[in-house]
Amino acid sequence: MTDQTTSETVPADTAAPVTPSPTDPLWVERTGTRTYRGHSARGASVEIGPAEAGAVFTPGELLKIALAACAGMSSDTKFARVLGDDYKVIVRVEDPKDMDDDRYPVLTEKFEIDLSGLDEKTREKTLLLAQRSIDRACTVGRTLKAGAAVPPAEFLAPEDDPS
Repeated sequence: MTDQTTSETVPADTAAPVTPSPTDPLWVERTGTRTYRGHSARGASVEIGPAEAGAVFTPGELLKIALAACAGMSSDTKFARVLGDDYKVIVRVEDPKDMDDDRYPVLTEKFEIDLSGLDEKTREKTLLLAQRSIDRACTVGRTLKAGAAVPPAEFLAPEDDPS
């Protein structure tokens, strides 16, 4: 990690750029009782199901991972400029589910990152710029905060090839 302790190393007051979202098809296919495999046309896949199914992600866990990854990616450049390209971070989203309403009422992003090598002014400015980048460029967080509309599902005849 690069030890930079002066405020002169603080990056300019700019947020991370908004990047276009891939338009590649995404889909899930059933693999068993309440279990699915998610796919992207780029070849990525993920196993999805209830916790008792074992080595799978629940849909709620994927939501939390998407938020954590989005926040991390959105703030990456800000932290790398001050801490160096090899900085380490873990972003957690661990808030509990409201079982009565079957939803997550709060989703808190918690960054575990070593900023001890920074002076207070540099630390505060870096955190401010990182949060601004998250607020501007994290599509997942912005979507959740805006309360995205989720229209009723459409039920269609099968396609020959989902990709």
